[in-house]
Amino acid sequence: MSLSQIFTEFGHSARSAKDGFSALSEIRQEIPDIILSDLNMPGMSGFELLSVVRRRFPAIHVIAMSGNFSGYGVPPGVAADAFYEKGANLGSLLQIVEAMTRQERSPSLQHSNMLAPIWIPRNGHDPSGEAYVMITCPECLRTFPQVLDEAICAIQETGCVYCSSLVHYAIVQPADPASPQAFERKPGTGAPTPLSVPDLNS
Repeated sequence: MSLSQIFTEFGHSARSAKDGFSALSEIRQEIPDIILSDLNMPGMSGFELLSVVRRRFPAIHVIAMSGNFSGYGVPPGVAADAFYEKGANLGSLLQIVEAMTRQERSPSLQHSNMLAPIWIPRNGHDPSGEAYVMITCPECLRTFPQVLDEAICAIQETGCVYCSSLVHYAIVQPADPASPQAFERKPGTGAPTPLSVPDLNS
């Protein structure tokens, strides 16, 4: 809410949503020019939200933010144009937003052809004890189980068992601490916890 007020003071029209599902509802009512989303939220994480936004609304500029990670580059698999470290210099965030307001994007450009992975949580273990996830194919919309690969990989791929389309997927919060992180975790921080809400800037 504080960021919404700040952007409003700088002349932007800003809306806020309490979680990813609420954000999608807001987007359906009016498509924003820019989305600023936390990566860690209850219900639907920012990873999941931004993946959906990239697939359904490729013309929207997207900024991912998090207070649990440091770095400036957008991590592999996160469908965003820029990253802002929460608590860092607010001026850098304002510069990112100002730069995006001067850019025009066609849905056919840049990220529209980039395969954003489907971010999903682990479902547990099947009767044989193997870890698995439930995947919904973005092409045919059918759901099927997928046993997790033993190989440590941030982004994995599989073929849909129904239409054979290639599906890229990633785990929202890996339970294995040895799994690679898209960002370098800030020293002294624990496991990611729900933080603030995404801001929809139009």
